[in-house]
Amino acid sequence: MTVQVLFVQGAGANVHDGWDRKLVESLERELGSDYRVRYPRMPKEDDPQYAIWKPALLRELESLDDGAILVGHSVGGTILVHALAEHPLSCKAGALILIAAPFIGDGGWPSDDVQPRTDFGRLPPVFLYHGTDDETVPTSHVHLYARAIPHATVRVLTARDHQLNDDLGEVARDIRASSMR
Repeated sequence: MTVQVLFVQGAGANVHDGWDRKLVESLERELGSDYRVRYPRMPKEDDPQYAIWKPALLRELESLDDGAILVGHSVGGTILVHALAEHPLSCKAGALILIAAPFIGDGGWPSDDVQPRTDFGRLPPVFLYHGTDDETVPTSHVHLYARAIPHATVRVLTARDHQLNDDLGEVARDIRASSMR
């Protein structure tokens, strides 16, 4: 059986086609044919708004099978984890992976449309990834998420940037391990 992987892009002009596509290609290469990566284009990627992205994400989440793996990069990860905290999944996800996701709230970034939270409710197994050379989102954000999601596995990768140097090999290993449970 093929495992579904939903990859939620980050935000900014041309991020879907110009930046995060490289992450998706790396993930597809690393995972191989037993996995199918879905990579929907989020609306208004250059001006992300929770109220606009959340319904698009919920539609994507509704079509997933049990065991699906959820991956969110940067702002896409932030919006994904907040949407999941507010709306339980209809399927049983295999894992949630956040890559370089900004934390909203004390110590993190302010937001006009995402409410800060420290209780993320019932989430699947969570993996948090962040590069030490990330100049977009400070590495401290991964530790804020780790406090808010105590069951999360934290992976801080040395000398990796916001895009993890376009190498999702470590993420693929966690996906494979999660889908074998």
